[in-house]
Amino acid sequence: MALPIQIVPSVLPCDFARLGGEIEALDRAGVDHFQWDVMDGQFVPNLTFGPDVIAAARRHTDKPFEAHLMVLTPDVLAHRYVEAGCSRLIVHVEACPHLHRTLGNIASLGAAPAVALNPHTPVSAIEHVLDLVDMVLVMTVNPGFGGQSYIATMEPKIRELRDLIGRRGLADRVNIEVDGGIGPSTIEGAASAGANVLIAGTGLFRYTEGLEFAVRDLRAKAEAARAAD
Repeated sequence: MALPIQIVPSVLPCDFARLGGEIEALDRAGVDHFQWDVMDGQFVPNLTFGPDVIAAARRHTDKPFEAHLMVLTPDVLAHRYVEAGCSRLIVHVEACPHLHRTLGNIASLGAAPAVALNPHTPVSAIEHVLDLVDMVLVMTVNPGFGGQSYIATMEPKIRELRDLIGRRGLADRVNIEVDGGIGPSTIEGAASAGANVLIAGTGLFRYTEGLEFAVRDLRAKAEAARAAD
């Protein structure tokens, strides 16, 4: 059975001066959970959310938090983000020389381990850790900045991952997440290729009809595209 479509906001485009209110508005709009883009200024150029910021936002919603750790030292930082209230941690294969160990460490902290692939990184890089994760994130931009254009040539890579997960008998357990440039004109391609967790940042906030309409529209487009595939 296919895993459900989930519409997940990146917190990055929010107004940081009123972050709690922004989280509450997204919650009311019907998002499934929240993604925090954690950047360390080393693995990627930007510097974003520390664990104290995430912990302070935790009381503004009951929906799950995931931390996308775009950092060079995920093993050092992982426990802080779990303590801050993140129930899933996503690490980059490119930053983890001992990926198997890193994913095991996240699980030992009580969080769900997940792994991300940069655009240039092949699906084969995570083939031998699929049994350890509940999600694989395919980046459809190069990480580090919001508002980038969707790289449509990643769609065959999403299909390749979907097929691999299916052959392993994990289609009912391992989610496929896509992050980067997702909006009304790109979500159908990502969903048709096999993604069921769609991260929308700038594209979500660009809707003039408001957040509730945006979430509903993106979900409908993704579900229709998957049904037609």
